[in-house]
Amino acid sequence: MDDALLELFDDSMYAWQADALCAQTDPEAFFPEKGGSTREAKRVCQGCTVRTECLEFALAQDERFGIWGGLSERERRKLRSAAS
Repeated sequence: MDDALLELFDDSMYAWQADALCAQTDPEAFFPEKGGSTREAKRVCQGCTVRTECLEFALAQDERFGIWGGLSERERRKLRSAAS
């Protein structure tokens, strides 16, 4: 891995990920198939101490898939529209 990429992963901006509850659970719950339930992932997010940081990351990176910060892509899109 090149030095620039290593710096990206070592950046304190991403330090919150070490405390994310989703890292300790089944990742498939956070990326359900179309029409699949998001209930389990959102339940995990509710108890996560870095939920806000996760949501901010997803919004900043324009994440198009998965549950981030307790919100689906559709919910994040609505949030962005409401903020505009």
